[in-house]
Amino acid sequence: MKAGSRTGTAAAIVGALALSVFSAPTAQAAGTGITVSSVVINGGRPIVVGASDVKTPPVTFRVALPSGYNTADPFPWHAEPFLYHDTTAARGADNGGLYMESYTCYEESTRAARCEGELRIDPRYGLDANGDATTWKIGVIARLFTSSGGLKAEEYATLSGGVQVKRWAKATVNASPEPVAKGRTLTVTGSLKRADWVKHAYTGYGSQSVKLQFRKKGTSVYSTVKTVTARSTGALKTTVTASADGYWRWTFGGTSTTGTATSSADFVDVL
Repeated sequence: MKAGSRTGTAAAIVGALALSVFSAPTAQAAGTGITVSSVVINGGRPIVVGASDVKTPPVTFRVALPSGYNTADPFPWHAEPFLYHDTTAARGADNGGLYMESYTCYEESTRAARCEGELRIDPRYGLDANGDATTWKIGVIARLFTSSGGLKAEEYATLSGGVQVKRWAKATVNASPEPVAKGRTLTVTGSLKRADWVKHAYTGYGSQSVKLQFRKKGTSVYSTVKTVTARSTGALKTTVTASADGYWRWTFGGTSTTGTATSSADFVDVL
């Protein structure tokens, strides 16, 4: 998912950029003097990606240019942070890196700009293993060009911090029988699944603690009734005593690799 080309005007610069909060780069090749700072991705929250849907979390950052370059002319320079898994930023740039598709910069001075855009993550192409659900390293590529368009200077940097990418989870619920007599047994079933980035489908997430919650009709707050461990297939099942009309749902708190999930509510009429 390599970033595209840039265009720009005196008021805005369009380019390709990536993620999280990091300090000024340390050159690993010829220094460019370009500084990228104050980068925030997705409001500082983990990026949770499903089985096939494209995710576009927002990103903001600032860029400062060396002497002789200015924000009104975007063509002689380029700065592109990215996420990578490889051993170095230089290798990671070409081996499964995650990039911004575009960004827009607004001039703060002739050599400084505030930028904003969206990261594009397509799990069908950018994520090809479930092990990608981890903390990604942050790197940056910076380049300066000659007046004829040739490469003048280039650097790859490894930056501090990281960005957590998680697998999307989803839960379902069904309570029966409906309606049910007061005092009788109500069986609540469902499932917990999460995105599989190899199969590009949702598969069962077993051995996880999932809470069964109830909200009485006419109220707005759910209460946890019990906690159940999902079976190896992700199946959920338990029984409760029917006591009042209300809504039942399953809720999962997430893990280090998987996002949270809450099912829709199933209303049960108690006679």
